[in-house]
Formats: sequence, C-alpha cells, structure tokens
Amino acid sequence: MLRPAYRIVIGDQVVDTTQEPKASTAVELAVRLDLDTPADGFTLVQGQVGGLRAAPGDDVSIDLGYVGDTSLVRVLTGTVVDVEPGLETKRIAGLSRGNALLRTFVDRTFEDTTAGDIVRALANEAEVDVERVQDGLTFPAYVVDGRRDAARHIRDLGYLCGFDTWTTSAGALVFEPLTGNRTVHVLKYGEHVLAATLQHGQQSAGTVQTWGESRGSGGDKSWAWLTKDFSALRGSAGSGPPTLLVESGALRTGQAAAKAATAIAAALTANAIRGRVRIQGRPVLKLGDLVRLEKFPDRAGVDELDGNYQVRALRHRLDKVGGFVTDVDFRGLTGSAAGSLT
Repeated sequence: MLRPAYRIVIGDQVVDTTQEPKASTAVELAVRLDLDTPADGFTLVQGQVGGLRAAPGDDVSIDLGYVGDTSLVRVLTGTVVDVEPGLETKRIAGLSRGNALLRTFVDRTFEDTTAGDIVRALANEAEVDVERVQDGLTFPAYVVDGRRDAARHIRDLGYLCGFDTWTTSAGALVFEPLTGNRTVHVLKYGEHVLAATLQHGQQSAGTVQTWGESRGSGGDKSWAWLTKDFSALRGSAGSGPPTLLVESGALRTGQAAAKAATAIAAALTANAIRGRVRIQGRPVLKLGDLVRLEKFPDRAGVDELDGNYQVRALRHRLDKVGGFVTDVDFRGLTGSAAGSLT
C-alpha cells in the first residue's frame, strides 16, 4: 500500500513525513502549477499545535512522493505571501519564483534583438534564474514599458513566438516552443484515471491576421510608426471564418508578422481540444510534458481521444480524507508540434 509523504521547508524549519509519517499536523496541502498563469502557488492548512511557523517573505520548497521512495520529487520553490491564523487551523499560502517577475517593472527599449534576449534581460532584472530560453523572433525595436510587469511582457513575447513560459520546480525560467524530446506519461482509462473531463470544441477563430508597423523605409513621407501600405507587414495563417486580427508594433517585418500569425493559429488549433484527468498522486509530472491517453471509450460525434496531449496545468492535493491525487489539465497538439516530438 502506497503511503503519501512530503517534505516542506519554510525558512530553516523542516517537516518530513518520510521519517515520521504519523507526526504531521497538515490538514491539507495543495500545489497549483499552470502554464497559463505567471506564478504557481501552494496552500498549506495545518493545525495550530506543532505546525510550521511562517511569515511573508520566507523561502519555501515542497517535495512530494511516497514513503519508501528513494527520494521525493521537488514540485515547487517559492516564498510565503500570506499567513491566516484561525481558531483551529492556520493557512499558509505562497507563490513560486514567478512572483518576482510580477513585481518587476522596467522601462527599456531593445533594438535589433531577439525575444530570448529580452526575456533574459527581464529575468535578470527580477533576479530569476534562467534554465532554458530560446531566441524566437528577432525585433528591430521592442519597447518594454513600466505600465506592465515583466511577467506580462514575457507572456506577450511568448504569444507572438508561439512559446510557452513557466518556472521550473527549482524556480528557474523556461521560454521555449513545444518541440524536441518530451517526457510522455501513459494514462490508461480504467487503470490510472479516477475521473475525466474531455472537451473537443470549435476553434475560436479560423484565420489569424497579424499587422505590424513600418520601419520608416517608405521614403521621406513615411513615419516610423505609420505606413501607407501595410501589405508587406501583414501575416496570415489558417482559413475560414471568423478572422482574428492581431496588431503589434513589435512586428516590423513581414517575416515576423507571418511567423506570429502561424504561432497564434497553432495555439488556437491546440486549444480546441482540452481536458482534465484525475489520477493517483504523481509528482513526476511536469508542466510541458506529454500525456498519452489510452483505452478511452469512444464518444458519439467526437474524434478518437487516445493519443498525445500537452500538460498545461497540474494540481497536486494531499489531505487526510482524500489522500494524494493529481489533476492534470491538457490540450491538443498541432500537426507541426506532434511531428517534432519524440
């Protein structure tokens, strides 16, 4: 029988249930990881007697697994942001290192640089470590303004490049497309899956058109932010109605506009197939990994569901009533992404 275990470090305090599985005062532990939010988070509810002490700003690390495992798996590194003492329990909440990006504001203009270089510069300003950052699009000029935080700017760049961005369990930043080698986790219906919700919907847009700005190369009657003919600065991808129009001053070349249109159209296609499965707690699952659904029953009017999907969000929950479960949110893969993965 598997017995859930965890190790939580807050400041210089440690609770490790692999050593004393009956000594925990935790009532509930939930860890939320999501590619579509700028910062992951956790909530720890514990009894008032013998629990961990915490204050906003304390460093936190959380490892999950089972008693008898050779090692637990790190799922989050971050800081405490809120402590709520109650009569019977105390609630401690925190965020991942992505919170530093949310609290960083920069005013800077980048010239002839890549999206990856901009991301690295913003991570450096926020004092966030970088694990993997790919270059993506090249921008003749890109303005980072202090009206929006660094996390928002990074996500805007990811939107144009077709890249995902998240912080790893160790707190380092990743900015990359869904390509290359990815870990695949097999989830079989009737064997691993406790509950499932699957949705195969219509794309929110059939065609994507991107519009950029002039570089001021149209002669002496041209302004750097205006051109008489946008045809050379327009990108298009997909087909059919409705049409999604995307305007961005950063897209100052036809090549950049075309690549951005392709990336956005691919994301819309992938988002048409989304779902969630609940499984026994599996901390080895990571954001950006793939899950392979197998032996799922056919649904009337829905294409075959078995296949590979990208993990978009994870919620690990451990409590004394329901045990240790993991909810996995996933979405479909585009043809190009599926062909590039092994």
